[in-house]
Amino acid sequence: MARLFRRVVTGHNAAGKSIFLLDGPAPSVVRRGTGATVATDLWETRSTPAGNAGDEDPTIGHPYRLPPPRNGTIFRIVEYPPDAQRVAAMRANTGEHERDATGGGYSRDVAHSRHPGFHKTNSIDYAIVLSGEIHALMDDGEVLLKTGDILIQRGTNHAWSNRTSAPACIAFVLIDAEPL
Repeated sequence: MARLFRRVVTGHNAAGKSIFLLDGPAPSVVRRGTGATVATDLWETRSTPAGNAGDEDPTIGHPYRLPPPRNGTIFRIVEYPPDAQRVAAMRANTGEHERDATGGGYSRDVAHSRHPGFHKTNSIDYAIVLSGEIHALMDDGEVLLKTGDILIQRGTNHAWSNRTSAPACIAFVLIDAEPL
């Protein structure tokens, strides 16, 4: 069962006063199949600088995509099940991550010998481990991240490996970046 995350979003009323626009479970939740990751998109921006006008929810009304929109951002929480479940699900579904509708920003290294989840996006990602622990893998090396640890992922080829028997939960802020 995917964890529901309460999301509170502020905005402005017609008189320009600050108000709470949304308060409830984030509606954009994607499960990639049995035993796979669950991604909850909390917010998205589609330009820089971001606009604060309007009251539309930018996380709904479009298909899931891994990278942020061009010149935009995504705030997302991902729950990684143990690799014992997740790796089998990834091998069964080689299209686990879809390309952005614009065709940009993502490549997947399905032939990588260390882990089938290796991928690369044209983004800078701030990753904060909310619960559990997970190994961040690079082409050369790996590091164990535990609750409270933060990783700054700068457009590198990488994978996530949960070698425990419990899920790991990570909050990500993905920011569009120029390709390396």
